[in-house]
Formats: sequence, C-alpha cells, structure tokens
Amino acid sequence: MPTYLYECPVHKELEIEHSINEELTECPRCLSENPEETPHKLKRLISGGTGFILSGSGWAKDRYS
Repeated sequence: MPTYLYECPVHKELEIEHSINEELTECPRCLSENPEETPHKLKRLISGGTGFILSGSGWAKDRYS
C-alpha cells in the first residue's frame, strides 16, 4: 500500500498508509485521541517521492547498455 503525506493543524505532518481508492478528510490521530470532539480536517501534501530507479541487468542510470 502506498504512503501519503498529510497535514493536520494540530499534529503537523503525518505519513498515512492507505489504499489509492481511499480518501482521508479527517485526522485519524484526532479521532483516536478525542473521539467526542470533531476531528481536524486533513490537507494532502505533495511529497518529493523517490527518484526514478532502474534495476536489473543491462540498465544504467543514464542509458541502456
């Protein structure tokens, strides 16, 4: 499952692992800490991610050999 980066006004940045079809709008930490209160809204952030990596025989970083 992919990991996504979210921002909560209280908990700052959170890394949350969930399905690509799932859409989170409320902070899960706010829900678990104070179930009686209304949880804060999440804002999805764009992360840098990983670089483009090729592995296996015949591949090099800059060219195919």
